[in-house]
Amino acid sequence: MTHRHFIATAAIAVAAFGFATCQPAAAAEVGWRSMSMPSAGGGAPVPVALWYPAEAGAVVRSVPMGPFGVRAAPGAPAAASVRGLIVVSHGTAGTELGHARLAESLAARGYLVAALRHPGDNWQDETLRTQRAERYFDERPRQVSRVIDALLADAAWSARIARDARGPRVGAVGHSAGGYTVMALAGGLPDAQRVTTHCREHGDEDPIFCGLQRGTSGTAPPPAAGAPLKDARVRAVAALSPMSVVFDPESLRRITTPLAIWVADLDRFLVPRFHAEWAAKQLPANTLRHVPNAWHYAFMDAPTMSIPSPDGDLAANPPGFDRTRFLEQLGGELSDYFDANL
Repeated sequence: MTHRHFIATAAIAVAAFGFATCQPAAAAEVGWRSMSMPSAGGGAPVPVALWYPAEAGAVVRSVPMGPFGVRAAPGAPAAASVRGLIVVSHGTAGTELGHARLAESLAARGYLVAALRHPGDNWQDETLRTQRAERYFDERPRQVSRVIDALLADAAWSARIARDARGPRVGAVGHSAGGYTVMALAGGLPDAQRVTTHCREHGDEDPIFCGLQRGTSGTAPPPAAGAPLKDARVRAVAALSPMSVVFDPESLRRITTPLAIWVADLDRFLVPRFHAEWAAKQLPANTLRHVPNAWHYAFMDAPTMSIPSPDGDLAANPPGFDRTRFLEQLGGELSDYFDANL
C-alpha cells in the first residue's frame, strides 16, 4: 500500500515513559509508550510504538494521534511478564500507528507489541522504494530484526518476555509490503526479477502494484547479498494481504515456521491470485483465511480523515463491510494464532 501524503498535516504526539515492576501479564488493561532505536548507518532514530499489558488499574483512554490514535493507558507501568513479543510491520508509506486496534487486542491478551516506522518506507519518507530499490527487499526484514535486537537487549523489556528452551517467544505480523517482510523473516527469499516478469505479463491485471515506482528504472533490482533474511527467533508469522509475487516459490515450499495468511477477497492493490492466494499454494501447509467483501486496507485502522492512495481513500470500505467489527474479530484470531504457535 502507498499513501504518499498521508499524515502530512497531522502532528503525532508521542512520549517516552519510565519502566516499573508490575503484575502478571494476564491484565486486560493495555499500556502504550514510544521508544526509538538507532538506525543502521547512523541515520535518524527509528520510532517504535509499544503496546503492552499494563498493571491492573491502569486508566485506558482514547488518545488521537493525527488521523489514527491509541486506546490505551499512556505510560502505564508494564506487567511483570508478557506472553511474548510480537513485531508489527506496516505497508509501503505506512505508519507505526496504522494497526493500533490489532496491537491493542494482542496486548490485552498479554503480549508486548512493537510496531516500527520502517526507515525510508513510511508516510514521511519513501526513498527506500523510490531511490534505493536495490535495497528494498533486503532492508525491510532486516529493519524488523533490528527491532527484535533492540528489545531483547533492553533489560527492562527482555526480562519480561516469556522464554523457554528455544529462547524468547517472538512472532511477527505484517500487512501488504509488511506481509512480504514477515514472510521473508520466516524464510521466503525474494527474487526481484519475478516482479519485472510479472508486471510485463500481467501488469494490466495487477495494475496498482505494477504501477508503483521502484527506483528510477521502475523495476526492483535484486536484493543486496549478505546474511540470510530469515530470523530464527521469529517462531510464528501472520501475513495480511501480503505482497507475495516477489518470492521464489521454492523458498516458500521450504518454510517450516508457522505462517498464516489472511486475504481480502476484493483486494485490488495486491490482486489475490498473484499474491496471497498464489503464496498460500506454495506453502507446505495451506493456512489461507479469506475475508469476504474486504478491500486491501481492511486490515488497517480507519483514519479519521480522508487519505488518498492509489486504491482510493484509506477510510473507505465496500458497501456492507464493517471494518470496526472485522478488526475486533481479527484481533481475537491473531491472539489465538500466536497463543497456539508461540
